[in-house]
Amino acid sequence: MNINASLQNALSRRQFLAKGKNVLGYAALSTLLGRPSSAAESVPAAVAGGGIPGLPHFAAKAKHVIYLHMVGGPSQMDLFDYKPVMGNWYDKDLPDTVRMGQRLTTMTSGQARFPIAPSKYKFAQHGQSGMWVSDVLPWTSKCVDEMCFIRSMYTEAINHEPAITHMQTGNQIGGRPCIGSWVSYGLGSLNSNLPTFVVLVAEPSNKEQIQAISARLWSSGYLSGEHAGVSFRSQGDPILFINNPPGVPAALRRRQLDHLRHLNEITEQTIGDPETHTRIQQFEMAFRMQASVPDLMQVQAEPDSTYKLYGDEAKKPGTFAYTALLARRLVERGVRFVQVYHNNWDHHANLGGRMPSQCKDVDQPIYALMQDLKSRGLLDETLIIWGGEFGRTIYSQGGLSKDNYGRDHHPRCFTMWMAGGGAKGGAIYGETDDFSYNIVKDPVHVRDLHATVLHLMGIDHQRFTYRYQGLDARLTGVEPSRVVKELVA
Repeated sequence: MNINASLQNALSRRQFLAKGKNVLGYAALSTLLGRPSSAAESVPAAVAGGGIPGLPHFAAKAKHVIYLHMVGGPSQMDLFDYKPVMGNWYDKDLPDTVRMGQRLTTMTSGQARFPIAPSKYKFAQHGQSGMWVSDVLPWTSKCVDEMCFIRSMYTEAINHEPAITHMQTGNQIGGRPCIGSWVSYGLGSLNSNLPTFVVLVAEPSNKEQIQAISARLWSSGYLSGEHAGVSFRSQGDPILFINNPPGVPAALRRRQLDHLRHLNEITEQTIGDPETHTRIQQFEMAFRMQASVPDLMQVQAEPDSTYKLYGDEAKKPGTFAYTALLARRLVERGVRFVQVYHNNWDHHANLGGRMPSQCKDVDQPIYALMQDLKSRGLLDETLIIWGGEFGRTIYSQGGLSKDNYGRDHHPRCFTMWMAGGGAKGGAIYGETDDFSYNIVKDPVHVRDLHATVLHLMGIDHQRFTYRYQGLDARLTGVEPSRVVKELVA
């Protein structure tokens, strides 16, 4: 039976008038807003491998992105933003002329005073660039000439939920597509047997202050669901139900999917819902992944030289080292965007006890990832991004001693870095005051970072839009944003 005819027969004239009294109004509003009346009409025609016609806008410097997000907000003055003058300010109050009435979180706004906590770590200059790096990152310091440092990042968000959402989606309000989804939508896949956008969540060795993260951060928002990040688990099967159940051979699964696809195609032709098309594509991707994912996850087949490079932790599923190695294997197989999260960087207390373990988790694997990509000829086309959602305060939260202290959230300035993929190695951009509290030179907003990342992938952020609710939505939004050309090789 024709499904459309069946639906029409089931709907009486009275039901239509009762339930459809607003249809003409919605149609008129859609016309006024300039949005196509059918959602399917708003989806541009696909090109080979996915993506949309006309992209990239110009020659791309990067084909892949590995985004290493340190969840919680790393302390910039304990890692990269060296402030030797603060040694003379130990336990003195943060001057009002520095704070200037800026917003504080409720965790420190009630403190009687704001005592300065100089970094307990020793700093040295490294590479030809002379970048200052603390002694908790001995491996990272070896490759600073491959990196470009942004010491003047800032955001308006002061709490984790809006800040990490802002960093990932360009907006503090949830429900928008994340940067990985935008890249998937615009550029499409380089490997039809693996997702375009993969998410890996690494387990920190210390778990004192874990922040909640969830699939909202790798959501496709108002873009088609096929552009959402596919999260690989750190334990057991990398993807739930990736294997067929007992008694279901691959040939039977293939026949099932063929029949299911036929039914979905009938529904798509009848109703025109683009999510039905997404469902068809996802079922097909899942079937292809049953063959490609097991090979991807065979990290034990790596030679001994790989584990000497990444360290023995790379043999343990779920560790950051294992995740970094897996990120290389994903890029090697054509995955476009790899998002990695590493938790427990929210150092409100016991920074002296926790910072070394956090850095030990990521330090050697980051160095190894860069060297591994470079040796395979992949670093030039793979952009690596490192950073958190905001920085930390120079004053101590709670008790203060020479060897230990805590730091509250600080959105006014923090450090991020990029490497490979067209980023300008050895560049140091931006400057903060002696307290690492305010930016004094070359501020870089989250929007500017997003515009620069898109530029490195051959995309003009101002022309890269998606029609949604009558607006040409962009990752960088409607406020002014710019490509930081000084970071581009």
